[in-house]
Amino acid sequence: MSVPFAYASIILIWSTTPLAVRWSTEGTGFAFAVLARMLIGVVVATLLLRLGRHPIPLHARARRAYLVGGLGLFGTMALTYWGARHVGSGLISVLFGLSPLVAGLFATRWLGERNLTPLKIGGMLLSAAGLALIFLHDGASAGSNEAAGVCALLGAVLASSASLVGMKRIGDDSPPLATTIGSIIVALPLFALLWLATDGTLPHDVPLRAGGAIAYLGVFGSAVGFALYFYVVRHLEASKVALITLITPVLALMLGHWLNGEVIGPRVAAGTGLILAGLAMHQHTAWRVIQRLRVRA
Repeated sequence: MSVPFAYASIILIWSTTPLAVRWSTEGTGFAFAVLARMLIGVVVATLLLRLGRHPIPLHARARRAYLVGGLGLFGTMALTYWGARHVGSGLISVLFGLSPLVAGLFATRWLGERNLTPLKIGGMLLSAAGLALIFLHDGASAGSNEAAGVCALLGAVLASSASLVGMKRIGDDSPPLATTIGSIIVALPLFALLWLATDGTLPHDVPLRAGGAIAYLGVFGSAVGFALYFYVVRHLEASKVALITLITPVLALMLGHWLNGEVIGPRVAAGTGLILAGLAMHQHTAWRVIQRLRVRA
């Protein structure tokens, strides 16, 4: 598998994930939706691993990777699913655009990556300005529930970025699907406890759209998406992996508008432009990377 193909696939999956998360909680509850997604994900990933006849490594480094990945997965998904009930799908992806800033700081501290040049810092600040501009559009009429949702999503960003850099620091070389399975297995008991603590009942009637969204997230958002993510994490710097979350907000906003009736005004468009400009400043090779991805898409 080529890194550019995996990178482009993650962008496509992550662009559709926020809307699928919102749809999956309609009539099911957030804890059940994320638990069902993870159960599907671990089954599909295990089948794919068996087809490839790869064992699940259990050496010390692999176990540390599963633990860090699983705890990060639980923190990220639990907070994201809870916050998704109060925040639009486009804004979910936009808030996750803060990941390059957070991951870059973590990588500087934990990995010794020297990536905070003045140009990159300027790109981060410009992207942050674009994110703030978009948030002000949605936040002008935000109530307490939306504010709580935004806080939960910011916590998810911290958990995701810390897990990303932690996995990179461990440097495990297990197959990506094995890392996916190991991480989900670590997280599953925590998701089950969350479901029991918040609801603990099975929905009597799962709406068709919610069921389809859960299945999509289980197969592509979890099994396929996580495997591609761990593959890219292994081959790229943490700060470059986090750049994905500066590209996906644009697509996620469009999908939320077209498929879920979410409003996109001039301020959102201006904020999106700032995000793309910040992406170009943050990494001077970004446009060449994007061009290579377009050729292979």
